Amino acid sequence: MKKILSIDVGGTKISHCVFNEKGEALSEIKKHSSPKKIEEMIDLFKKIISEHEKSVDYIAFATAGAINLQNTKVESSTPNLPNGYNKIDFSLLSEKPVFVENDANAAAWAEYKLGAAVGHQNTVIVTLGTGIGGGIIINGELLRGKSGRAAEIGSIKLFPDKRRKCTCNNYDCWESYASGTGLKTTAKELAESLIEFKESIYKNKQPNEITTHDIVSGIKENDSYSIKVFDCWHNHLLSGLISLTNIFDPESIVISGGMGEFIRFSELESEINGSIVVSPIKLLLAKMKNDAGMVGAALLAYEKNK
Repeated sequence: MKKILSIDVGGTKISHCVFNEKGEALSEIKKHSSPKKIEEMIDLFKKIISEHEKSVDYIAFATAGAINLQNTKVESSTPNLPNGYNKIDFSLLSEKPVFVENDANAAAWAEYKLGAAVGHQNTVIVTLGTGIGGGIIINGELLRGKSGRAAEIGSIKLFPDKRRKCTCNNYDCWESYASGTGLKTTAKELAESLIEFKESIYKNKQPNEITTHDIVSGIKENDSYSIKVFDCWHNHLLSGLISLTNIFDPESIVISGGMGEFIRFSELESEINGSIVVSPIKLLLAKMKNDAGMVGAALLAYEKNK
């Protein structure tokens, strides 16, 4: 049995756990607050590794950012992590083999191997949260592209005329419409333009105070404004999913992340399959939840080193 220490690096917390080659946890999951300074971040990595280094075979990291093809460094900017994070050579943190993968790619691999997409050799995993991340499996292989930066699906462009600025500084990325942030922005814009807002249960709120949960609650109250906001968000989500399906012709699309709980899966699946030119897909809710990145990174580290 091989043992892999897997570390999931996020902007607010760092989690770690030891897994075997089957993705089964061999220790409890421990969590730390993410340091704000790069020196403190590296010291925390070294501390975690030193506690397990002698008893494990490999070290795996799941992290935000684009990863180089050698799986040793983050090559893109990571604004939610300390300045200098993309200068770390992770391979130098341990004498054991170290493997680094983008957290969305790692989560996708976990869903493919152990989660909702088991048995599907071609699948797209879409992480819907504050932003949009993704991972793509083609013929049983993780799609990484020429530089390791493939599957930036949140950057699919929806409109050509610069309607809404994205956090990446480009305009009209899918992420700026179909993410949780996108839903909140749509709620604000429509509060300022829809006559229904004047009769809404939220009419006494400032437009920028309306939350995603407000919209979902409003739908349950048959609030016309909330229904129109959600329908607009639903259509933005649909547009990106149709594009992904037509391009990659997958057996399934798996939705993970906090916004997944708001999706009408059967309705959305039917709309996708009624609008594509390739064979029908299954739209599935992810099974691996919050530990998917850690599990996927551990499995990928084993695959690379076995």
